[in-house]
Amino acid sequence: MAATDRKKQRKGSDTAVQGTNDSSVVSKASAAAQGYFRDPFIQHFLCKVARRAPLINRGYFVRWRAVDHCVRQFLRITAKCSKRQILSLGAGFDSLYFRLHAEGVLDGTAVFEVDFPDVAQRKAALVACNVTLRGMLDSNLPPHSGPVYISSSQYRMLGVDVRGGSQVEEALGAAGLDWTAPTLILSEVVLTYMETQWSDAVISWAAKLLPQSLFVIYEQIHPEDPFGRVMQDHFLKLNSALHALQQYPDLSAQRRRFLDKGWDQCVCLDMNDFYLGLLSQEERDRMESLEPFDEHEEWHGKCSHYFILTASQGALMEQALLPQASVSPVPSIVLSWTSTRLNVRTVPVCLEGLGLASTWIRPEVVLLTGGSSRGGRMRETRSLIRGQEGWRSIGVEASADLGVRLYHTITCLPGGGAVVYGGRSSPLRPTCDLFKVKFDPSGPPSAAQSQCPDAEKLRVEPINCTGNPPPPRWRHTAAVVSHRGRDFLFVFGGKNQSESVLGDSSFLSLNQQHWTEIPVEGAAPAARHSHSACSYQGGVVVFGGLSREGVPLGDTSLLMPTERGFHWERIAVQPPPVPRYSHCAHVVGDRLVVVGGVWMHSDGVPGVVIISLTMCSSMEFRLDTSSVPWPLMLHSFCSELMDAGEPELLLIGGGGNCFSFGTHLNPQPVSVDLRPALG
Repeated sequence: MAATDRKKQRKGSDTAVQGTNDSSVVSKASAAAQGYFRDPFIQHFLCKVARRAPLINRGYFVRWRAVDHCVRQFLRITAKCSKRQILSLGAGFDSLYFRLHAEGVLDGTAVFEVDFPDVAQRKAALVACNVTLRGMLDSNLPPHSGPVYISSSQYRMLGVDVRGGSQVEEALGAAGLDWTAPTLILSEVVLTYMETQWSDAVISWAAKLLPQSLFVIYEQIHPEDPFGRVMQDHFLKLNSALHALQQYPDLSAQRRRFLDKGWDQCVCLDMNDFYLGLLSQEERDRMESLEPFDEHEEWHGKCSHYFILTASQGALMEQALLPQASVSPVPSIVLSWTSTRLNVRTVPVCLEGLGLASTWIRPEVVLLTGGSSRGGRMRETRSLIRGQEGWRSIGVEASADLGVRLYHTITCLPGGGAVVYGGRSSPLRPTCDLFKVKFDPSGPPSAAQSQCPDAEKLRVEPINCTGNPPPPRWRHTAAVVSHRGRDFLFVFGGKNQSESVLGDSSFLSLNQQHWTEIPVEGAAPAARHSHSACSYQGGVVVFGGLSREGVPLGDTSLLMPTERGFHWERIAVQPPPVPRYSHCAHVVGDRLVVVGGVWMHSDGVPGVVIISLTMCSSMEFRLDTSSVPWPLMLHSFCSELMDAGEPELLLIGGGGNCFSFGTHLNPQPVSVDLRPALG
């Protein structure tokens, strides 16, 4: 490529990177306006505050809170120092100086900001024309000179390309930066936009010139898993590629990077660890109560793909590092994959959705209800039919409207048909009705009828129950259990608009349509949602889920029938499965087959874990996804177990919003060959 073309390409990329500042300030202002954090100054850097989605607000809260934590640590450690500095690289329209000035915590402190000249010029103009911001600077400011756009006693803003090396050093020195004073260096999603030779040079330059300093970085990690792929594609489309991800894809690589570039010590945490480990339960409860929210998978996905890093130079700055040991309440389990990978193949049917439910309604026919897709929440009921020529999807004509519902259950009944229960249309609108659904008894459509979309007709009958019904819920489980020859629908866990997690259990007599009190002994599993519960030997086996504290669970519990009622028993599985939620599970003989889900800290993404309910052992298997479209997101999906002779799993739907990077929905069902895992 000619030098002129490279220069044009870099200029275009630089312009795109500057555009990320504009998007970021809108999102920060939205989070502040909704009460996630206090920042009365960020609104002055944009024309109008726009409200972002709750997931975006949460993401910017944890970003703001992590950087603020490090700033406070630095100010606390250096409180007795006569002089200290904050150097913000790629500061954009950040309001840090104005917030700290208003709090009166900048005694002996100067704040230096560096960004592209165009960004610095725009920010200087905004400050100059705003009486609130201008009033927090010296009354008589010197005119703009060279790269210094604002020069106040405690605040200097420079328009210099951070990649400038000696030019940056010269400009900062001229602006009054003291190279020997304790210095906090902030880089909030900045270095990753540079080619690694430039960002590495910045890290080395800072280590060399600032012997008493703390470097704080907030950036992305894990580029190659499904969420990471969507994240990378998003920034590529914006012409602002994340260069650091290829060479430094995870926490250990980032830590080695700083140590290799001359820093004494380095500690970094992903945002799940930061949020769960360094924020109090009280603060998390306050944040989680601000807006209705039900995107747990996407929230944990976002937090697992960003990190906060602290690197120190000098003994004083060592005290400001993040905690060395893991502070997360998530159990630290060493994941040991088996060498065998389970083959995944595409099922050539165009079908997508998340939060839907499925069941075998009759041989060769899977019924699908509810969920949402790119077109919105789905009211249409569909079926997947397996024939000699493979699978096909057709609409189902229901005799009554099942309504809009996500994260509900549909449970196959022993005498035929299925029960649809619970779910929600929004996080504020749960559904508490029950329906029995069954195909018309005329039998499967003929070959001629099967070409017609109206061939499948579903009879929908409301179930009017007596007794004391459980509270409305979604993300629960419902499985059939038996006691003294009678069948019951056992409902356990979930959440609703007033409870973040439920731990109760209820029994619905299927014959009498009556919510029945049945004695249950033993210690019940902790309250949870997004878990699995499968019928087993007249009872159920419950696995995983998300706890009240927002931590994935990895326990396995059996509810078994007794003479008086039922009894809970916890199984101590070795090695313990990695905690997860939003997975699917099926019982094959005396083994529990768990597929997909969301976990934290472990290598890759969940595949299949086989849990022996008699031997109390487990084996984790990766999925071979080389022959299916990537990314494949296995959460908020449903699954069905196919032929017991040659067992396969049919995985339907799945995906979600990948923070602000776009929505990904798996475009087609896939099948997983279980034979290598089940022998």
